[in-house]
Amino acid sequence: MSQEIEYRRGRHVVSAMHIHLVFVTKYRRNVFDDAMLRRCEDIMIEVCDSFEAELREFNGEHDHVHLLV
Repeated sequence: MSQEIEYRRGRHVVSAMHIHLVFVTKYRRNVFDDAMLRRCEDIMIEVCDSFEAELREFNGEHDHVHLLV
C-alpha cells in the first residue's frame, strides 16, 4: 500500500497533519438536509482557505458532519 504524503516544510520544521472533525447536532436531531450540507461544505472550504488549509474530504448525514482537513 503506497500513499503519497504531502509534507509541509518550513525553515526548521517538516510536518504532515491531518485532522478529522465531527460536528454533531444537539441530541443527534435530524436537522441537516442536502441543501444545508452543500452550503456547509462551501463554508468549510472558505474557512479552510482563509487558514491556508485544505479540506480533503467532507461528508455528512442528517445529524452530523465529517471533515478531513
